[in-house]
This record gives sequence, structure tokens and C-alpha cells, in this order.
Amino acid sequence: MKHCLACNARYPSDKSVCPTCGLTTATADGFIAYAPELAHEGGGFDATYFPVLAGLEEANFWFRARNELILWALEKYCKGFGSYLEIGCGTGYVLAGVARRFPDAVLNASEIFTAGLGFAAERVPSATFMQMDARRIPFSEEFDVVGAFDVVEHIREDESVLAQAYKALKPGGHLLLTVPQHAWLWSPSDDYARHERRYSAAELHEKIRAAGFNLLRSTSFVSLLLPLMLISRLNSKKKHTPFDPTDEFKIPAWMNAAFYRVMALERGMIKLGANFPVGGSRLLVAQKA
Repeated sequence: MKHCLACNARYPSDKSVCPTCGLTTATADGFIAYAPELAHEGGGFDATYFPVLAGLEEANFWFRARNELILWALEKYCKGFGSYLEIGCGTGYVLAGVARRFPDAVLNASEIFTAGLGFAAERVPSATFMQMDARRIPFSEEFDVVGAFDVVEHIREDESVLAQAYKALKPGGHLLLTVPQHAWLWSPSDDYARHERRYSAAELHEKIRAAGFNLLRSTSFVSLLLPLMLISRLNSKKKHTPFDPTDEFKIPAWMNAAFYRVMALERGMIKLGANFPVGGSRLLVAQKA
């Protein structure tokens, strides 16, 4: 069901006009827009970074390994899901993986910046895209799965986002999150990405439960590579040259391949039930009661 952002009425999702108050869904740059005033200056991220990401994601070990972990979690915990909403889909890299692995699912994706939606729509033309503020999701009990992958750390009101995701899910639906972890890993990369926080497991679990979810699985990842990640972050703090956000991508091909294999080993351990206590990132799966 749609959830009118003006009067809170519920009405069928295929309607573009609220039958109660007459609010008409706007458009921005050719996309359905639920927060058009934020489409170009939504905050929380530098929209000029989307072209850079679009050119780097496919080859980088971290993006590839994270995708495989997310797709495994969808298969493991969300069997037979029919409808999917990705919050903050960026350039559509995760969404493209979901589309390939689950061709029968009805895919929806949102982004506060229309600049990101252009790249995502090229990658997954079969999906429905919308410009949206994750703090005000215009749906109630609509989706089987809601995903937000390295998104909520950009939003100061992360608890509002989790509550809105809960509302948008059908009863028994699933929430999948990935977030950066450990405040002691904070570096210029986090400043550039406009992160509000790096989570601790305790903080994230508390907020998930406060939103009404039951926690199904939570584990760190980028755990086996954590010592190297820590060294890299410490070195970046010592540099006196202007910060270059692409530095972390500038590694030799052999090293990129080796790091991917290490993360594949880590994923295998997670599949077998290992829950890593520390790591650069955290994967969480939760279920609406």
C-alpha cells in the first residue's frame, strides 16, 4: 500500500494521486519523486562521486565480495521473496546482482539523489526507481525485503530510517543491512563519505530492536583483512596531501585478486555459522514481527 506523506492515508500502490487529500506524486529528472526538494542537494553524500563509483565497483574486491555476501544472505534468510526495495541504491551495483540472482523478484530501488538513479536505471532497466527520502518512506506493508547497504551511516536520523523500513515491510518481511563498523577505524575516508557514524554491534542491535525487529543474524565481515585495513586507515591520517577518495582502489591487480580470495574464505566461514566479532563492516539480517 502507498502511505500518503501529506495526510497519512493508505491507498493502492499503483495510484499516483492520494484519494483522500489529492496529493499528486511529483517527478524529478524523469523519475518518480517523493522528496523532489532533495533530489539534487539531499545531503549525506557527495553526488558528484557517483560517476567515480560507477567506474570502480565492478572490479574492486570489496564491492564484489560484499555483493556475494548480500546475495547469500538473501538466499539463506529470505527464501521465495517476491518484492524487494533497496534504500539508497546508489549506482545500482547491488541491485544488478539481485536482479541476476533473483530474476522473478519485483525490484524497486530508491535514492535521494537523481544523479545516482541514472546509473542504476542503466544497470537494471527492469526495476522501478524512485527518488525518495529514507526518513519518509511512502509505503506501508508493501515489500517482502528491504535492503540498505552502507546507507544508514550517512543519515543522522538512522532510527527514523529503521522505523520507516519496518513500516514498509509486510508482516514477516526481512531487513538486510550492511554498515561500516568500529569508531576506532574512523579516517578521512569517513569524513569524505559524510558518514555520521561507524557502528558498534551493540548500538546497531539496540536500534534494530527498538524499531520492532527480531534479530536473525549479525556478523562482522572484512575481518581477516582488518589488520591491513587498520594500517591503511592510520596511514591516511598521517598524510599531509589532499585526500583522494580513489586511493583505496589503487592497488595492483594481483593484490585485488588476493584480497577477494581472502574475503571469499571469510564468506565461506560465515556460511558455516561463524559470527566474527570484529571487522571493517557488519552484515545484519532482521525480521518484522
